[in-house]
Amino acid sequence: MDLEKLTEQEIEKLFEYAYQRVSETDKKFPQDVLLYFYAYYKHAKNESDLKVTQNPINGEELVNAFKANAMFQVKVFSEQESKLKYIKLAQLHLEDEFYPQ
Repeated sequence: MDLEKLTEQEIEKLFEYAYQRVSETDKKFPQDVLLYFYAYYKHAKNESDLKVTQNPINGEELVNAFKANAMFQVKVFSEQESKLKYIKLAQLHLEDEFYPQ
């Protein structure tokens, strides 16, 4: 499937499908992959505001730092490009599970 030839509506539908597949899988993704899923999704949905807490607990500050770094890395993409990158990442890591038979 050539993602670049899809309409905006088709990309949106496939993006939501990819999000659902990633959310429902039992696969365990490496931390860096999870951060990219997070960053691409947040950027694609224009929900990229990170909340910084005054007194973080249980490593929350470190998690926020990693999330912020991932968000900075994807800011160079448009929301549409972030959707496409999320879809491609889901296809890569879910493999056959992305399109079940």
